[in-house]
Amino acid sequence: MSTPASPPAGQFDQAAVAVRARGVGKVFRSSAGEVSALDGIDLTVSAGEFVALIGPSGCGKSTLLRLIADLDAPTSGELTVFGKSPRAAREAQDYGIAFQQAGLLPWRTVRGNIELPLELHGVGKGGRAARSAELLDLVGLAEFADHFPHQLSGGMQQRVAIARSLAEQPSLLLMDEPFGALDEMTRERMQTELVRICRESQAAVVFVTHSIPEAVFLADRVVVMSPRPGRISEVVPVELARAAERGDDLREDATFFAAVTRVREALHGGSPAVGARGVDVR
Repeated sequence: MSTPASPPAGQFDQAAVAVRARGVGKVFRSSAGEVSALDGIDLTVSAGEFVALIGPSGCGKSTLLRLIADLDAPTSGELTVFGKSPRAAREAQDYGIAFQQAGLLPWRTVRGNIELPLELHGVGKGGRAARSAELLDLVGLAEFADHFPHQLSGGMQQRVAIARSLAEQPSLLLMDEPFGALDEMTRERMQTELVRICRESQAAVVFVTHSIPEAVFLADRVVVMSPRPGRISEVVPVELARAAERGDDLREDATFFAAVTRVREALHGGSPAVGARGVDVR
């Protein structure tokens, strides 16, 4: 199957590459032996592009995200973030990261949680206040600025986590199943919110998910990974409206269901898609 590493010519600014992986592999070693998590990963994510990673549990999706985030190091191959090593990109605050659990500090207010990265990097009180006010407006939580995490719903907590990941104006967002613990209605609302936030922030996104409809709704391209050792088995372009322009009505469009079917067939090695609507691969 064809696995294009880059989006179609002209769709994104090819001069600005957010992530470039060439032959990236990861082997975990322990007293019990070696486990090959990733092998031969070739992928380019352009600036402003939204790429979803999907595949069976244990295929290395989160491992790849951790390598990009400099939370672990590749065993082989080359990985760059905006032309830098992952470590240099982390030190330059080129990316923000959000996980499945919001990870908010319970003793800090919503505003305090959003300002935390700025505080850690020495931004003054006035600068922190101005930036947190912008982000509170962006995620629609200005009226909850002085609330504590336990006073918020799960979806609201995730919006705070996304705002915190955007605090230092990163050019890249790394997201590991940030909506996985939410109920379906909240999850769909958060997907729509993320589309809006990405449109306004102009950040590139690498997004790990187990949900095919979620990947199709959000992404410009869906990267399908094989079982361990994780390899890219296919890259499916999502030929709908640009991701930043998608709305709730897209979920009932025939082209949306056709794209869901294409991704599902790629996951199953080309077998016919049955019951594609709402399918999840967990």
